[in-house]
Amino acid sequence: MKIALTIAGSDSGGGAGLQADLKTFHQFGVFGTSVVTAVTAQNTVGVRAWQGLPPELVTRQIDALADDLPPLAVKSGMLGSAELVEAVAEGIARRRLPRYVLDPVMVATSGDRLLERAAERLIAERLVPLATLVTPNLDEAAILVGDRVTAPDDMERAGRALLKLGAQAALVKGGHLPREEEGEGDEIVDVLVMDGAVRRFTHTRLDTTSTHGTGCTLSAAIAAGLAHGRPLERAVEDALDFVHRAIAAAPGLGHGHGPLNHFVPAPPRPPTDGL
Repeated sequence: MKIALTIAGSDSGGGAGLQADLKTFHQFGVFGTSVVTAVTAQNTVGVRAWQGLPPELVTRQIDALADDLPPLAVKSGMLGSAELVEAVAEGIARRRLPRYVLDPVMVATSGDRLLERAAERLIAERLVPLATLVTPNLDEAAILVGDRVTAPDDMERAGRALLKLGAQAALVKGGHLPREEEGEGDEIVDVLVMDGAVRRFTHTRLDTTSTHGTGCTLSAAIAAGLAHGRPLERAVEDALDFVHRAIAAAPGLGHGHGPLNHFVPAPPRPPTDGL
């Protein structure tokens, strides 16, 4: 059985963070392990409080898993502080954890900050060079590359800039792109940049507030695909499809930005990468 690891914060509401990642791993047929970086008190309305774990404990978690349950792919989400970014970067590099998907979580869907400002540049300097893939949204991409990202062409330039920073590939997510004129044809564009190649994925924009945990779910789904040995572009395509269907089938829970439906089936695995 393939193993995938999530390094992220705990979401008490169950829609994002470690909880979303482990649900996604399960749907994709991989065994999920976890390194807890922070505990949050949150629901669909917002984040009421959060507390990062001691960096030494995060390091011990990474070592415990690498010694006994080594993952075939890793993703990271909420890290919270500069000290935790350093601890995770050191652990990934020292234990040579493979197929690393970096979701540079900075702000929750509710608008609440989940990363100290002092740690923003450290993510670009320490984690991006370790990443097989980095998956920023528009705001995160702008912070990481130091430039505005407001349109698909900007997304492509930001992706190329992230490769120059050391990432093997970048998926710049377009969920926050401005809406087109109301009516049919309003689409979301996600831009994948890798090794000189660019691919734009398009999906119909869904009129919903059930978007809590989309970034976590997407990066976890990509990591699961990589754990199965899928090529990166295929893993990204499968993950985007899964997230789009999970949003469309959202159960409508809570009074704010509700969770996705992690019960939707994952794309089928070819016989060569089955369990």
